[in-house]
Amino acid sequence: MEASPLAVYQSHLDKGELAYQWSPQARRAVFYPRLVCPFTGSTALEWRVASGLGTVYATTVTHPQQGAPYNVALIDCDEGFRLMSRVEAIDPIHVKIGMRVRFRIHKPAGEEPAYPVFIPAESGP
Repeated sequence: MEASPLAVYQSHLDKGELAYQWSPQARRAVFYPRLVCPFTGSTALEWRVASGLGTVYATTVTHPQQGAPYNVALIDCDEGFRLMSRVEAIDPIHVKIGMRVRFRIHKPAGEEPAYPVFIPAESGP
């Protein structure tokens, strides 16, 4: 049995890679992982690994009742897809629209799966 698109995506994250699907028929990126291209209805989707670079499209700061403030950001990846994430390693109020960012993996403690976050692109590795 073939792995689900979500399982394939998660296996890439577990290896430290940000994967996305490519639709040859639509000639564009597809994200969030799925079985059918939302643009053409085709099931011929290819997996690719993103460079990890992108630009903040939108951002907001959330102030939870308990804990430190954090940002929620929409990131336009250079490969042509957008995802919701957050930008770390910077005060959330300093995350700006148009800021260049770089992908990294966040591995929570316990059983929670790894997920993508971003840091300012000018930061070190």
